[in-house]
Amino acid sequence: MYVENPAAPLLKARNTTPNHSYALSMSELFEEVTFQDDDWYSAELTNHYVNCTFLHLDLTESVSQGATFTECTFNGVKFNASRHTNSAFLRCTFANCNFFDAEFTDCKMVGSSFRRCELRPIHVSNGDWSFVSLTGADMRGSVFRRTRMREVDFSKANCEKSAFSDVDFTGGQFHSTNLRQCDLRGSDLAPLNPRENTIEQAIIDVHQSVTIAQALGFDVR
Repeated sequence: MYVENPAAPLLKARNTTPNHSYALSMSELFEEVTFQDDDWYSAELTNHYVNCTFLHLDLTESVSQGATFTECTFNGVKFNASRHTNSAFLRCTFANCNFFDAEFTDCKMVGSSFRRCELRPIHVSNGDWSFVSLTGADMRGSVFRRTRMREVDFSKANCEKSAFSDVDFTGGQFHSTNLRQCDLRGSDLAPLNPRENTIEQAIIDVHQSVTIAQALGFDVR
């Protein structure tokens, strides 16, 4: 099923306002719907989407509050400067998407994957990003605070100058990951092998230094 914009009447009605923002109908459920080549600039997203496809949409400065996306595909979607709160993107696939200056607060991204996406910089506070694939992602300058990121695949990701503060990396995969000049204070570094990753000038606290020393084979007493 293909739908250009389920809120077209609302968009038309609201386009007379200065900021051209519009709100999608409250708590509607969309299943196996394709949304393509549309302008959702400054949209307010509160709906539930299951197995939907989003192609070449402009979601710049959009806002989601309590929206859910389950096993959806996003290709060529612009999330620039978008704001997401208490929303969930579960087992979704993001390809060729732009997340410049996007913010996620108390959101779930469990089981999702990012391919050839622009993730620099992205800002994440709290929430659950476990089992996410960030293989080869360019995340330079991004910020993750108090976020659960269990078993996330950071292989070959470029996280230079990013901040991961109080992040749960349990079971994470770090292989040829660039963590140069990252602020890692308060995070679980047990999965990180210093020999297999770039860690020059990364910032850690005293407690973490013991973990790193043990990973390098030192007998800390």
